Amino acid sequence: MSETNAPYINPTAHVSERAKIGAGTKIWINAQVREDAEIGENCVISKDVYIDHAVKIGNNVKIQNGVSVFNGVTIEDDVFVGPNAAFTNDYFPRAFNPDWQISKTLVKRGASIGANATIVCRHTLGEYCMVGAGSVVTADVEPYTLVVGNPARPIGKVCRCGQRLFNDLVCSICGFDLKTVLPSAGKK
Repeated sequence: MSETNAPYINPTAHVSERAKIGAGTKIWINAQVREDAEIGENCVISKDVYIDHAVKIGNNVKIQNGVSVFNGVTIEDDVFVGPNAAFTNDYFPRAFNPDWQISKTLVKRGASIGANATIVCRHTLGEYCMVGAGSVVTADVEPYTLVVGNPARPIGKVCRCGQRLFNDLVCSICGFDLKTVLPSAGKK
């Protein structure tokens, strides 16, 4: 890896020697990356982010300030995680349970999670879906779907570029036609 494409790790960040960090990734102030975590290329891990052991993060992922990504969470390529979003990994949390099990969460390619959203474990966020700020996800989110509220409910479809799609499911900004990717989307 060339020196210009080496990962940048802020001097205040703590990154385990056993973590794998991809080329061009930037890890900022007071972030912590635990052992056996894998972070892809060209990611931004912002201030005060915690990446637990064995977490897998793809390429071109942006994780904003104050996010904790716990063991059991996998984040694919091109995902945005807004500030102070929260992931869980224990579906039946009790401080006194010695036999607790990690419950997995999968965030698929291109998904966006708004600020202060909570993602309850055991769920999958589909490709290019969007979770509104402050929402609480308690079920799987379908690809290209916009969910909001507590609990999060679908209110529409979104484009790859992030714009909300309306009746014809064609983006007025970039021309993307959701029916070409999800043929069932246009059927009633």
